[in-house]
Amino acid sequence: MLFQLKSYINFLLKSQNEHGLHSPFVYDLVTRCFYDTSEHSEYKLIKEYRNDLLRNKEIIEVKDFGAGSRVFSSNQRPVHAIAKNAGITLFRAKLLSRIVNYLKIENALELGTSLGIASAAIAANKSTKLTTIEGCRETAKIARQQFEKFDLKNVDLRIDKIENVLFDLTAEHRTTKIGQKTSEKFDLIYFDGNHQKQATLEYFQKLLSLAHNDSVFIFDDIRWSAEMQQAWKEIIEHPQVRVSIDTFQWGLIFFRREQVKEHFTIRV
Repeated sequence: MLFQLKSYINFLLKSQNEHGLHSPFVYDLVTRCFYDTSEHSEYKLIKEYRNDLLRNKEIIEVKDFGAGSRVFSSNQRPVHAIAKNAGITLFRAKLLSRIVNYLKIENALELGTSLGIASAAIAANKSTKLTTIEGCRETAKIARQQFEKFDLKNVDLRIDKIENVLFDLTAEHRTTKIGQKTSEKFDLIYFDGNHQKQATLEYFQKLLSLAHNDSVFIFDDIRWSAEMQQAWKEIIEHPQVRVSIDTFQWGLIFFRREQVKEHFTIRV
């Protein structure tokens, strides 16, 4: 907790709003997307999806594959408590939905479905195809029920360890000299499956081959721990990353080769 407090104070000292942003791309993203206060049609689905989970009193046994939980001491957890304490907030879900719409995301990948609140935020735009991965079968069962209940037919839920699915996805993409067919690349990849440095860096490296010039990677909980913050620092220093944005909880990176390398710390 002390680490997060110190980190937040440091963030506030460095952060800015739209004023002084010299990158037209980032300025437009911040003013027209991050700070957009208008009501979007997708918000209704997102709020209803989340509220439905908050009313769910079912208790499930959760299997953690990542850094574990700071909230729960037991793997026996009520669905409503997971949605309230571990799921993406409504504020962040709305922001994620706006990013999907603003960047016109057609093909997205999510690492760590959980109950599917972030999934719903991405897939609320029905023209977006989402592949989402969840290792815990009990959690995935609830998410699948929610996807069916809210008619999110554009979601492909893969129940397996993230490493296994990423191996399959990247294997599909690798080509041979005789012209093996390649898989589709992703416009957006949302990283929320394992808040550990080594796993985060490994996922990032593996998924670089499935990104294109206009792709965005969003990393959740970049200040979960000192090692996660270090992972974020290593990611933004990667030579293929040209634009990086720190919003305290999220880190966003872009690969826009036409831009000079630049980092931004933005309050949202």
